[in-house]
Amino acid sequence: MDAFDVITMGRVGVDLYPLQVGVALEDVTTFGRFLGGSATNVAVAAARHGRRAAVITRTGADPFGRFVHRALGELGVDDRFVTAVAGLPTPVTFCEIFPPDNFPLYFYRQPVAPDLVIEPDELDLAAIRAARVFWATVTGLSREPSRAAHHAAWAARGRIPLTVLDLDYRPMFWSSADAARTEVRRALGSVTVAVGNLDECAVATGERDPHRAAGALLDAGVELAVVKRGPDGVLARSPAGTVEVGPARVEVLNGLGAGDGFGGALCHGLLAGWPLDRVLRFANAAGAIVASRLECSTAMPTTAEVDGFLEVSNA
Repeated sequence: MDAFDVITMGRVGVDLYPLQVGVALEDVTTFGRFLGGSATNVAVAAARHGRRAAVITRTGADPFGRFVHRALGELGVDDRFVTAVAGLPTPVTFCEIFPPDNFPLYFYRQPVAPDLVIEPDELDLAAIRAARVFWATVTGLSREPSRAAHHAAWAARGRIPLTVLDLDYRPMFWSSADAARTEVRRALGSVTVAVGNLDECAVATGERDPHRAAGALLDAGVELAVVKRGPDGVLARSPAGTVEVGPARVEVLNGLGAGDGFGGALCHGLLAGWPLDRVLRFANAAGAIVASRLECSTAMPTTAEVDGFLEVSNA
């Protein structure tokens, strides 16, 4: 088997998003159904840029689980590492949409989400080792056996480039920020790239200043730290120095999923070997495009769409 360009590992589910903007969830009457979950969205985003992508995750043995497999196929993501867990439902996520910056999320992942029941012995470690990018998220560290599975995957890779940790911190999955910080710091020694927004970097490092947070991530062992600063753009630091790019301006409809669009585009740019400033501008633009659309997975732009956005923005 040829190696995958990108393998992601972590959350999957079904997003039920209101088709009525600015309406409280209790008053919404119509919803759209979309594939969701951060790690899954990143795989979709990478596939939209022509990358051979797969996701390692688990679903319920239910109709929504079947929908996940179908949607992955339609969106160009290999589903061979997606397995069902008997007795657990496929997660469902609702949101409210109050542009430009209020998008409450409501996760239904009880009693436990199948994607947190990924077992170490079910992993295809050869495929994980061979992948050009292996992307995992902090949510997967919140519970066993998923936590052990992540560490098994990282041990198989041995910190080869590009081993990425998305600092995607969701407080509802953790007993406390301190508990998350403990697990993140343990994980940082096993990865080469860390990506997160200011809040997530603060949980990981205790630093909210982007320069200090990036420095702390490098001190923890990563080779590239990417700090997303929202309306202030993106900062990245490596041993070669610091690169900063400004924001990509759009009219925000739904900010959810923008970080995943950024992530898939980041994978594409790093694999292409572009200069870091070009990688960041491309990823920033991809995330902005997603923020201007309602959904997440099916909102991920193609390379041509991102290039077109950048051409107009730079004109």
